[in-house]
Amino acid sequence: MRLPILIWLAVSPCFASLPGWWTAFSQMPSLESRFRQESDSLVFGKLTRQGRLALARGGRLRVTYEGGLAVTCDGRHLVQYDPDTRTAQRVELARAVRDFPLLGILLDPARLDRLYKAESLSGETVKLSPREPGLPELTVTGRKGLLHSLVWTDPSGARQTLELIQPKSPATLAPGTFKVQVPAGTRWSTPNG
Repeated sequence: MRLPILIWLAVSPCFASLPGWWTAFSQMPSLESRFRQESDSLVFGKLTRQGRLALARGGRLRVTYEGGLAVTCDGRHLVQYDPDTRTAQRVELARAVRDFPLLGILLDPARLDRLYKAESLSGETVKLSPREPGLPELTVTGRKGLLHSLVWTDPSGARQTLELIQPKSPATLAPGTFKVQVPAGTRWSTPNG
């Protein structure tokens, strides 16, 4: 009888040590923020982009980069629109998540416990070790009860950092937030060709 109690006492500090924002993030109805994304690779050097993002339950997402590139997901399809080339691409959400596992984490934070083992590193930082092959190891931080940054290494070896700037969790987002907005005359392409 004492052995199960000792095991529970040894393991329970690990669960208790995760920061409060971590639990709140997986149950958050929506998130809205400006962001800064940095990619650092041996091939392309350091690239930085900024924009705005909005997330909501049900697989809804909108990412708009400064300079125009927009990615919108209505829960069923993901559409990427590039105003520079006036092209757009529509992909089934399930396929997009298979191709970009990190996307699935942003679209459904409740899946984090199934996909990753969370370990508190220090203060507000959590290390996510993948439970399935093909997922990157992540380091995430929170601040003031909200997700603040994600850091990972992509399949090409580039270190990626996504920093949220003044994130907030609004009760609701405008109805048109996740509506695909592609101008007339846009050329639609199929993925990978």
